[in-house]
Amino acid sequence: MSRGHCILSHGFESGPDATKVTALAEVAQRLGWTHERPDYTDLDALSAVSRVGDVPARLQRLVERAAAAAAQGPVVLAGSSLGAYISAIASLQVPVAGLFLMVPPTTMGPMPALEVARVPTSIVHAWHDELIPAADVIAWAQQRSLPLLLVDDGHRLSNHVDASAQAFAQLLQRL
Repeated sequence: MSRGHCILSHGFESGPDATKVTALAEVAQRLGWTHERPDYTDLDALSAVSRVGDVPARLQRLVERAAAAAAQGPVVLAGSSLGAYISAIASLQVPVAGLFLMVPPTTMGPMPALEVARVPTSIVHAWHDELIPAADVIAWAQQRSLPLLLVDDGHRLSNHVDASAQAFAQLLQRL
Protein backbone atom coordinates (compact mmCIF):
# COMPACT_ATOMS: atom_id res chain seq x y z
CA MET A 1 0.00 0.00 0.00
CA SER A 2 1.23 3.50 -0.91
CA ARG A 3 1.96 6.12 1.73
CA GLY A 4 0.47 8.72 -0.60
CA HIS A 5 0.94 10.34 -3.98
CA CYS A 6 3.51 12.90 -5.15
CA ILE A 7 2.86 15.22 -8.08
CA LEU A 8 6.17 16.53 -9.42
CA SER A 9 5.94 19.63 -11.63
CA HIS A 10 8.77 20.60 -13.95
CA GLY A 11 9.93 24.14 -14.59
CA PHE A 12 9.38 26.34 -17.63
CA GLU A 13 11.32 25.23 -20.75
CA SER A 14 11.82 21.85 -19.10
CA GLY A 15 9.78 18.65 -19.19
CA PRO A 16 8.54 15.67 -17.19
CA ASP A 17 11.81 13.81 -17.83
CA ALA A 18 13.93 16.64 -16.39
CA THR A 19 16.79 15.64 -14.10
CA LYS A 20 15.40 17.16 -10.89
CA VAL A 21 11.84 15.80 -11.11
CA THR A 22 13.24 12.43 -12.16
CA ALA A 23 15.44 12.39 -9.04
CA LEU A 24 12.41 13.29 -6.89
CA ALA A 25 10.36 10.52 -8.53
CA GLU A 26 13.08 8.00 -7.63
CA VAL A 27 13.01 9.19 -3.99
CA ALA A 28 9.20 8.96 -3.84
CA GLN A 29 9.28 5.43 -5.28
CA ARG A 30 11.97 4.29 -2.85
CA LEU A 31 9.99 5.66 0.13
CA GLY A 32 6.71 4.00 -0.88
CA TRP A 33 4.90 6.93 -2.50
CA THR A 34 3.25 6.75 -5.91
CA HIS A 35 4.12 9.63 -8.21
CA GLU A 36 3.38 11.35 -11.46
CA ARG A 37 5.08 14.03 -13.52
CA PRO A 38 2.54 16.06 -15.48
CA ASP A 39 3.67 17.39 -18.85
CA TYR A 40 3.16 21.15 -19.18
CA THR A 41 5.26 21.63 -22.32
CA ASP A 42 2.18 22.30 -24.47
CA LEU A 43 1.18 25.18 -22.17
CA ASP A 44 4.73 26.49 -21.84
CA ALA A 45 4.89 26.81 -25.63
CA LEU A 46 2.06 29.37 -25.56
CA SER A 47 4.37 32.39 -25.42
CA ALA A 48 1.57 34.55 -26.85
CA VAL A 49 -0.14 34.28 -23.44
CA SER A 50 2.92 35.42 -21.48
CA ARG A 51 6.70 35.03 -21.54
CA VAL A 52 6.30 31.90 -19.39
CA GLY A 53 3.40 30.33 -21.27
CA ASP A 54 -0.11 29.86 -19.92
CA VAL A 55 0.41 29.89 -16.14
CA PRO A 56 -3.32 29.85 -15.22
CA ALA A 57 -3.87 26.77 -17.43
CA ARG A 58 -0.78 25.11 -15.90
CA LEU A 59 -2.17 25.79 -12.42
CA GLN A 60 -5.60 24.45 -13.41
CA ARG A 61 -4.07 21.23 -14.79
CA LEU A 62 -2.22 20.68 -11.51
CA VAL A 63 -5.26 21.50 -9.34
CA GLU A 64 -7.40 18.98 -11.25
CA ARG A 65 -4.77 16.22 -10.87
CA ALA A 66 -4.16 17.04 -7.22
CA ALA A 67 -7.88 17.07 -6.40
CA ALA A 68 -8.33 13.65 -8.01
CA ALA A 69 -5.32 12.27 -6.12
CA ALA A 70 -6.39 13.86 -2.79
CA ALA A 71 -9.68 11.95 -3.01
CA GLN A 72 -7.58 8.74 -2.77
CA GLY A 73 -5.15 9.72 0.01
CA PRO A 74 -2.34 12.07 1.07
CA VAL A 75 -0.81 14.24 -1.67
CA VAL A 76 2.55 15.99 -1.74
CA LEU A 77 3.19 18.65 -4.38
CA ALA A 78 6.74 19.32 -5.51
CA GLY A 79 8.17 21.44 -8.27
CA SER A 80 11.01 23.47 -9.65
CA SER A 81 10.76 27.17 -10.54
CA LEU A 82 7.39 27.66 -12.29
CA GLY A 83 6.52 24.13 -11.14
CA ALA A 84 7.23 25.22 -7.55
CA TYR A 85 5.07 28.31 -8.00
CA ILE A 86 2.03 26.39 -9.25
CA SER A 87 2.54 23.73 -6.56
CA ALA A 88 2.45 26.41 -3.87
CA ILE A 89 -0.63 28.17 -5.27
CA ALA A 90 -2.40 24.82 -5.82
CA SER A 91 -1.84 23.98 -2.14
CA LEU A 92 -4.29 26.79 -1.31
CA GLN A 93 -6.99 25.14 -3.44
CA VAL A 94 -6.54 21.40 -2.79
CA PRO A 95 -5.78 19.60 0.49
CA VAL A 96 -2.12 18.55 0.47
CA ALA A 97 0.06 16.83 3.07
CA GLY A 98 3.26 18.67 2.15
CA LEU A 99 5.10 20.91 -0.29
CA PHE A 100 8.61 20.80 -1.74
CA LEU A 101 9.68 23.94 -3.60
CA MET A 102 12.91 24.26 -5.59
CA VAL A 103 13.94 27.78 -6.69
CA PRO A 104 10.40 29.18 -6.27
CA PRO A 105 9.57 32.58 -7.78
CA THR A 106 8.03 34.80 -5.10
CA THR A 107 6.15 36.81 -7.74
CA MET A 108 4.75 35.80 -11.14
CA GLY A 109 3.66 38.89 -13.09
CA PRO A 110 -0.11 39.42 -12.81
CA MET A 111 -0.60 36.13 -10.93
CA PRO A 112 -0.93 36.13 -7.12
CA ALA A 113 2.28 36.45 -5.08
CA LEU A 114 3.73 33.16 -3.84
CA GLU A 115 1.76 31.73 -0.91
CA VAL A 116 1.43 28.26 0.58
CA ALA A 117 -1.01 26.27 2.66
CA ARG A 118 -0.05 25.67 6.29
CA VAL A 119 1.49 22.25 5.69
CA PRO A 120 5.03 20.89 6.10
CA THR A 121 7.03 22.73 3.44
CA SER A 122 10.71 22.56 2.43
CA ILE A 123 12.53 24.91 0.07
CA VAL A 124 15.78 24.56 -1.83
CA HIS A 125 17.19 27.70 -3.41
CA ALA A 126 20.44 28.76 -5.05
CA TRP A 127 22.65 31.56 -3.77
CA HIS A 128 23.51 32.52 -7.36
CA ASP A 129 20.07 32.09 -8.96
CA GLU A 130 20.17 34.36 -12.01
CA LEU A 131 16.36 34.55 -12.30
CA ILE A 132 15.04 34.62 -8.72
CA PRO A 133 17.15 36.57 -6.19
CA ALA A 134 18.08 34.48 -3.16
CA ALA A 135 17.30 37.48 -0.92
CA ASP A 136 13.64 37.41 -2.07
CA VAL A 137 13.25 33.73 -1.21
CA ILE A 138 15.12 34.11 2.09
CA ALA A 139 12.78 36.94 3.15
CA TRP A 140 9.70 35.02 1.99
CA ALA A 141 10.75 31.85 3.87
CA GLN A 142 11.71 33.83 6.98
CA GLN A 143 8.27 35.47 7.18
CA ARG A 144 6.76 31.96 7.32
CA SER A 145 9.51 30.27 9.39
CA LEU A 146 9.96 27.63 6.66
CA PRO A 147 13.01 25.37 6.30
CA LEU A 148 15.27 26.64 3.54
CA LEU A 149 18.37 24.95 2.11
CA LEU A 150 20.60 27.44 0.28
CA VAL A 151 23.19 25.95 -2.05
CA ASP A 152 26.13 27.31 -4.06
CA ASP A 153 24.51 26.97 -7.47
CA GLY A 154 22.45 28.72 -10.15
CA HIS A 155 18.76 28.55 -11.06
CA ARG A 156 18.92 25.05 -12.55
CA LEU A 157 20.44 23.58 -9.35
CA SER A 158 22.56 21.43 -11.69
CA ASN A 159 25.22 20.76 -9.06
CA HIS A 160 22.71 20.01 -6.31
CA VAL A 161 20.28 17.46 -7.76
CA ASP A 162 21.32 14.93 -5.11
CA ALA A 163 21.09 17.48 -2.28
CA SER A 164 17.61 18.43 -3.50
CA ALA A 165 16.57 14.76 -3.63
CA GLN A 166 17.88 14.25 -0.07
CA ALA A 167 15.90 17.27 1.16
CA PHE A 168 12.78 15.85 -0.53
CA ALA A 169 13.39 12.48 1.15
CA GLN A 170 13.61 14.23 4.53
CA LEU A 171 10.25 15.95 3.92
CA LEU A 172 8.55 12.69 2.89
CA GLN A 173 9.98 10.87 5.91
CA ARG A 174 8.54 13.55 8.24
CA LEU A 175 5.02 13.06 6.87
